[in-house]
Amino acid sequence: MRLRLPEERPTEPPTGYKIAHPVLSQDGTRAGFTGVSLGGALPYGVLDEARCVYGLRHRAPHRRCDCGFHCVHDRAEAEALLCTGEHRAAVLLEVSVLGAYIRFERGFRYARQRVRTMMVGACACGASAAALADAGWGRPGWRVLQTSCAGCVRGRTSVSLTAFAGLAGEGLRVRAVSGVESPPADLGVSELVAEAALLQARLDWFQSRLARLENGGPAR
Repeated sequence: MRLRLPEERPTEPPTGYKIAHPVLSQDGTRAGFTGVSLGGALPYGVLDEARCVYGLRHRAPHRRCDCGFHCVHDRAEAEALLCTGEHRAAVLLEVSVLGAYIRFERGFRYARQRVRTMMVGACACGASAAALADAGWGRPGWRVLQTSCAGCVRGRTSVSLTAFAGLAGEGLRVRAVSGVESPPADLGVSELVAEAALLQARLDWFQSRLARLENGGPAR
C-alpha cells in the first residue's frame, strides 16, 4: 500500500515568503526573478509555473524530487536569509502559493505561484533605493539587478522601481525600505577649491591659538 499524504483544500491561497534576485531581459522588455539556490538557473515571472530543474518530465512538485517553487511560512525567517553575504543584494518576495503543494514544517514546495509584493532594501551605500541597476552578472538572456540610489546608478543599465513593476506585470507591487538621505552630487572644481580654502583658514586659526598657548599668552 502506498502512503497517501493528507490533502488540504484552503478557501484562499496560502501566503509565503522567499528571497530572489530581480532580473531584466536582455532586450529590456521583460522583468522577473531568479532563485538564490536550486532554481537559480530558471528565471520566472510574477505568475508562473514551476519546472523540474533536472529536466525530468514529471509535474512539480514531485514527491521523489526536490523540484518546484519553495517558500517559508514566516516572513522573519526569509528576512534572516538577507543577512548572509551572498544574499545581501537579494529582495524579499511575498507570494501566493497556487496549485498543488507539499507542506513542510517551515514552508511549502509547490507547483505555481504569484508574486504579490517585492520589497527592496537600501542601496549598498546606505541611501534609499531609487532604481534597480545591473549587478554585473546574470543568466543567459537575463541581467540580474540590484537596488541602487540615484547617485550609484551612473552609466549602468537600470530601471526605476515603478518601471520594473510595469514590465513584470500581473499587478506586482514594489515597496522600498527607507535608507539614509542620498549623498549630495559630486562637487565641481570651484566648490572643491572653496572647501579647501575654508579648511586651510580654520587650520591656520587653530595653529595661531596653539602658538599663543605655548607662549603663555591668552587664547583669543
